[in-house]
Formats: sequence, C-alpha cells, structure tokens
Amino acid sequence: MTNDDVLQKIQHLIGSPYVFSVKAYITELTGRTRVVGPNEVSTKELDLNRIHIIANDESTIKSFNFG
Repeated sequence: MTNDDVLQKIQHLIGSPYVFSVKAYITELTGRTRVVGPNEVSTKELDLNRIHIIANDESTIKSFNFG
C-alpha cells in the first residue's frame, strides 16, 4: 500500500480528536505498525512506512506525515 493509498484510508480522521486508540485503528486500516502520535518521540531514521499523526494544541488531528 502506497502512502497515497494510506492517506485515502485515514483522511477521514482529520478534524477528529486524537486519542491513543487512534494509533491502533490506523494500524488496523493500513497494516502499518509504526504509527507515532503527537508529541511522541521517534527516531530520526528515515522510514517511509512510519506514519506521524500531527495534531494541534487542542489534540485535534490536523494531518499525517510519513518518514
């Protein structure tokens, strides 16, 4: 599944509140096991299969990044 395919599967989450269980839900939808929540520490290693969840100060999901 390409990153574009992943975005199509998870784009409906943009605008929803970030809760910890969203990570498991994204893994279930995409099969990707490396999902990093907002303000979580991750390595600087480039991994195009890793999904970063970007949220605002109110913990609302704003976007997703890969890498």
